[in-house]
Amino acid sequence: MTLLVLLIALLGLRGLGAVGVRRFATWPAAAAHALAIMLVMTASAHFAPAGVTVMPTHDDLVRMVPPAVPFPSGMVYLTGVLELLGALGLIIPWTRRATGYCLALLFVVLLPANIYATSAEVMLAGEPVSPLWQRIPEQVLYIAVAFWATRGASSLALRGAFHGIPNTESRR
Repeated sequence: MTLLVLLIALLGLRGLGAVGVRRFATWPAAAAHALAIMLVMTASAHFAPAGVTVMPTHDDLVRMVPPAVPFPSGMVYLTGVLELLGALGLIIPWTRRATGYCLALLFVVLLPANIYATSAEVMLAGEPVSPLWQRIPEQVLYIAVAFWATRGASSLALRGAFHGIPNTESRR
């Protein structure tokens, strides 16, 4: 589901860019915003109460945390906050580059939880987690999109914020 959200958001936002919405005029900028949309969706699960049935809940995600990781509930909340901060950082041009790199690292750090969830046969919202042959390439794709989003973030955006220079993100 998250991959579908990312792809639909990417194509929709880039379509808006094609018809003149400057914020989405480049593929990397559209990718940054699409990834932000996906992160808001996934982060919401980190805070969802047990009664929710349409998406994974906080308790579901706690079961994904490998036993060696301390404070599993706190870690789920922490990663949810990091995902929300990542979403915010992606939509601000002068923070996008650093945010993209940090999110790529976060996606790498979270991969062991996905591997553990598969080996422990954890259920999310009553459904088995994605098999590793699907989940690992999907995680690699999220890492690639996080890096791709950094391509649209130039230091000119930062200089423009402080010196009145217009943001002229390169078209890539």
